[in-house]
Amino acid sequence: MGKKRKHEEASEAPKEKTAPTRPQRTLMGWKEGEVEKKSDSPVFRNKEKVLVTCSRRITYRYRHLMLNVVSLLPHCKKDSKVESKESKGATLNELIELRNCSSCLFFECRKQKDLYLWMAKSPSGPSVKFLVNAVHTMEELKLTGNHLKGSRPILTFSTNFDKEPHWKLLKEIIVQIFGTPKDHRKAKPFHDHVFVFSIVDDHIWFRNYQVRALEKRKKAGKYAKKVKAKTRRKMHEMSNPLEPDEFADMWKE
Repeated sequence: MGKKRKHEEASEAPKEKTAPTRPQRTLMGWKEGEVEKKSDSPVFRNKEKVLVTCSRRITYRYRHLMLNVVSLLPHCKKDSKVESKESKGATLNELIELRNCSSCLFFECRKQKDLYLWMAKSPSGPSVKFLVNAVHTMEELKLTGNHLKGSRPILTFSTNFDKEPHWKLLKEIIVQIFGTPKDHRKAKPFHDHVFVFSIVDDHIWFRNYQVRALEKRKKAGKYAKKVKAKTRRKMHEMSNPLEPDEFADMWKE
């Protein structure tokens, strides 16, 4: 028997019957049409990390202020005290490089009286030096606000920051240092407090406000009314005591 000849024209494979693709679902509903392809360009990712440290012989009041700043910045790293005086800049740059940071907040106390705050970008600068006045720690103020620790802040600035070039530079430094990166592992993915920076008499004033919903504010008002009513009732009972009962001690031996 002779060999079978191969067919010159290959038979076409049967087409697979699959279900039609489902449209993409978004928050606004079903999205019809083709999904746009993402661009291959690299996406910018903020990897800002701030080193917070202080000098030797700092007072307890300024140390508590530094710890308050650390609690407000989830993307910061705290380091031990710096004791070098002559080569302070070189020491800070070395510490920033070792801790894999890009910025620095250095609290310098002189004569246990004056506090200076250095804001620096490493390694090429710029750096700014502030004289800190009107220091009030969180323990002293005893505020009613209680925003979540680690949440991202909203930064707001007064209009004075856009008038002079040096104020614009300071604004950019503050934005880079105090702005918490979006995808940081210690940061919460929402905003519930506001950092306010305002210029008054050539001084930069810093405030921290909590963002509260109207319903929570109403609930807090109801609770405050209950507390006030309870205190009024107690004061009324203390001012109008009951008369002693003459049969109260009858069954006591």
